[in-house]
Amino acid sequence: MKEINIAGRKIGPAYPPLIIAEMSGNHNQSLERAFEIVDAAAESGAHGLKIQTYTADTMTLDVDSGDFRINDPDSLWDGSNLYNLYQQASTPWEWHEPIFNRCREKGLIPFSTPFDETAVDFLEKLNAPCYKIASFENTDIPLLKRVARTGKPIIMSTGMATVAELGEAVATIQNEGNEQIILLKCTSTYPANPKNSNILTIPHMRDLFGLQVGLSDHSMGVGVAVAAVALGATVVEKHFTLRRADGGVDSAFSLEPEELKALVIESERAWQALGKISYGTSASEKKSLQFRRSLYVAEDMKAGEKFTSKNLRVVRPGFGLAPKFYEHILGRKARRNLKKGTPVNWDILE
Repeated sequence: MKEINIAGRKIGPAYPPLIIAEMSGNHNQSLERAFEIVDAAAESGAHGLKIQTYTADTMTLDVDSGDFRINDPDSLWDGSNLYNLYQQASTPWEWHEPIFNRCREKGLIPFSTPFDETAVDFLEKLNAPCYKIASFENTDIPLLKRVARTGKPIIMSTGMATVAELGEAVATIQNEGNEQIILLKCTSTYPANPKNSNILTIPHMRDLFGLQVGLSDHSMGVGVAVAAVALGATVVEKHFTLRRADGGVDSAFSLEPEELKALVIESERAWQALGKISYGTSASEKKSLQFRRSLYVAEDMKAGEKFTSKNLRVVRPGFGLAPKFYEHILGRKARRNLKKGTPVNWDILE
């Protein structure tokens, strides 16, 4: 599996997971708040910050009836008109460059999700280092071809895609000569329930496509994301806001700064803990061998005296013979006088 380089940062199993803070519409139409989100993401230790590039007109039609209204009591956006919702959530295109610049000043990798070909053209002018494909767009073959032709790394959410649809999406990108693909396991509900996250799909998807796989997580907290790293995720994307109480289109399932900081720390610990397949005593454990049990003289003994259940004990520390020799030594004679607390070794036996 090839490592991928995005803006000088290497991504792959040999490196700590890339943590992406997704701003989405949490700027609440304030550029100053967008800057504050960038700063908070950097201070929390995130590695990248992602926005979205679209307008209401590139997403949907200005129709306020029927199919163009959300009618789902379980949705955060129940009753919303699609056009109005995308107007509220979109990031003005004139903000992109200052947001990208702020990210770079703070050491973050700035990039975006384009939702049509005009957005790709625009982001190319801003030297976007990579592209994100949203889960609802992974069947938009013309968009995939346009993004693939940039030659830049592509991070694609899988969402509701079937294996066949993912296969078509991956093949579309690869047929354009682009092999730099990272798939993100994603559950397309907002917020997502950990019970529906099915992150065991991560190693299966990795082996099925021979690609790096990560997680785009809409669940609350950091547990699902940390578990995903333990299953091999090399990238984690989480929506991010300053304070959920401030409201916003995605605030209800977004992390706050302290939570993002915890994700950065704990995901790297999970990655470090993966290590390699290992049995036996590691170098760091050698000193702990002393806390195993072993055979010791439990009473003062004279030379020629036999070992019995009274003067031979299995105790800590572990400097004597292993407990498995206990019955073998019972009835054997001491070669010399022995004090209580002497470790039993072969050289003290007749």
